[in-house]
Amino acid sequence: MGTLLLIAAALLVWTITQPVLTSEPVFQRPRSARAEALRADVLALVNDHFPRDHRHPENLAAAADFIAASLAQSGARVGRQSFALEGLADGEYQNVIASLGPSEGPRVIVGAHYDAYGELPAADDNASGVAILLETARLLGEAQTLPLRIDLVAFVLEEPPHFRSANMGSRVHAASLQAEGVAVAGVVVLDTIGYFVDEPGTQQLPTALLRPFYPGHGHFLAIAGELDDIALVRRVKRSLNAGMAMPAYSFTAPRSVPGVDFSDHQSYWQHGYR
Repeated sequence: MGTLLLIAAALLVWTITQPVLTSEPVFQRPRSARAEALRADVLALVNDHFPRDHRHPENLAAAADFIAASLAQSGARVGRQSFALEGLADGEYQNVIASLGPSEGPRVIVGAHYDAYGELPAADDNASGVAILLETARLLGEAQTLPLRIDLVAFVLEEPPHFRSANMGSRVHAASLQAEGVAVAGVVVLDTIGYFVDEPGTQQLPTALLRPFYPGHGHFLAIAGELDDIALVRRVKRSLNAGMAMPAYSFTAPRSVPGVDFSDHQSYWQHGYR
């Protein structure tokens, strides 16, 4: 019985933390990201497009224009997905979509929401994710060929009161893909990746049982997914750890575990995408 419990515990830890032990090839980076460009994009969103909550659709529209113009500089095919919202602030809201690579075939979705919660600057949540999205467009635009179509999507209305509702920009986008029968090879969402702290004991975890397997300070990248996402999570984690000094840790668990679905990726889960 003791041996069985140890095996079960080991399997549970392996499933959640996903240690990378395979020889699977990693993604190749075309060039390094520009720190000064990332900072400039964060500051532009924080200072020039504030506030970016659902009550200020005019600011969100201006932010969408800024994002679209930045994405277009990469040579991507840029479009808008507009939808109306009835509620606290009637108006039109927009997802910004930039496509690179082949026009046909399966695609990879990389997204980040550009709205903010209330009247907060939201540099971390989520100007940081948008800045990474824009720099990703530049790097992909410099690649000579891409084997798959990559859609870079800036979502609107991720934050409350629309979180987990049909009003989320990511929910609108995922529903449109499903309605059109689009094949999606994978979805990666960039959210709250601009904050870190080196002070010991600052990292919070769903349960104290996980403390031996994760750093005690919040100075790492976290990759979250549910159990069906294990293959994609492992590949992303492996690629990040191969190309960065900051370590990446993964957390895969059922959706019922708090925190696993706290962003736009849950919209794609709702529509059968991974």
